[in-house]
Amino acid sequence: MGFIGWIVLGLIVGAIVKAVMPGRVGGGWVTSLVLGVVGAIVGGWIGDLLFNKGEMTFWSLGSWLLAIVGGLVVAGIYGAITGRNKSNA
Repeated sequence: MGFIGWIVLGLIVGAIVKAVMPGRVGGGWVTSLVLGVVGAIVGGWIGDLLFNKGEMTFWSLGSWLLAIVGGLVVAGIYGAITGRNKSNA
């Protein structure tokens, strides 16, 4: 799956992340969608490194799971970073 495919998948994952972690991701829907895109790309890259599958397809369950896990991890890291900044300010 190409870079554009991971971006489209990331937009969908961003909506899923917003639904799963509503309080942890501040900034509204745009932030969630951006975090979903970044998480999907990171998840796909890590999955490619770990499983060495090469090209993954858009409709593959593995692609979706990697993208969702990547999105949740990136959103969790973002929530932890922005949470610390708000409490220190």
